[in-house]
Amino acid sequence: MTTPAAAPTTTAPTTETPAQTVAVRVAVDDLAPAMSRAMASFAAATRRSSIEASLLDLVSARVSQVNGCAYCVDTHSADALAEGEDTRRVLSLSVWRETPFFTPRERAALALAEAATRCALGPVPAEVVEEAAAHFSPTELAELLWVVAAINAWNVVGATAHPWPLD
Repeated sequence: MTTPAAAPTTTAPTTETPAQTVAVRVAVDDLAPAMSRAMASFAAATRRSSIEASLLDLVSARVSQVNGCAYCVDTHSADALAEGEDTRRVLSLSVWRETPFFTPRERAALALAEAATRCALGPVPAEVVEEAAAHFSPTELAELLWVVAAINAWNVVGATAHPWPLD
């Protein structure tokens, strides 16, 4: 019986946690700096949205949960808490539909964000977009979609490459 070849090792930094060591898989910022700067500019543009920052943090945290990006869940949850978001709401974000903690506007944003994030599984239902449009101006709706697009892009990089350590 032959033993499979060992996986390539990396000399990249690791983040030590009590449960595991998470190695940087691909140092995307160093290897593709122009693309990294472009994404950072895109993200900065989304933060200048007319939508309240607290909602942007909730949407970004929820999309990151759906996508399984630990770094982004940690970052956006911490950002929300640092900006005064209620701990209970942040902790119940994964079950937002089952709690009374979110406003109709927030629920519409979260539903749209989830549906858009899962668009590979099927089209975003018209009623989800219509519900969001009932709570957001046309400009806000467009901005919300760009926020969702941006966090999904960051999640793809973060969940795949693990380029940023969890502190």
